[in-house]
Amino acid sequence: MNIPTNLKYTKDHEWVLVDGDVATVGITDFAQKELGDIVYVEVETLDQTLDKDEVFGTVEAVKTVSDLFLPLSGEIIEFNDSLESAPEKVNTDPYGDGWMVKVKISDASEVETLLSSEDYKALIGA
Repeated sequence: MNIPTNLKYTKDHEWVLVDGDVATVGITDFAQKELGDIVYVEVETLDQTLDKDEVFGTVEAVKTVSDLFLPLSGEIIEFNDSLESAPEKVNTDPYGDGWMVKVKISDASEVETLLSSEDYKALIGA
């Protein structure tokens, strides 16, 4: 199981890479394996400001649809457009080309509420 130590995580299986006041968000390797083959990623919240834990989109796999929860409050400033034509990137490279959105963080103190890689490993029993 790939759980990079330079990222933060959520109990909802999203990963977060914080760079200044911008956070890149995607789903974890564990989540993509649980979902199976991803066929569609939908994010209709571009340019919207959402609160932490609000739904920012959905990911559709062959057998299920799952909501995506925003790990930090802020404005969705970018969507990974390449996922429209190649949603399988979430399966093949969840921490790289499979990223989903970038968020301009509105409350930096929320970063402290995210899980470390060790905490996330404990959560999923890895």
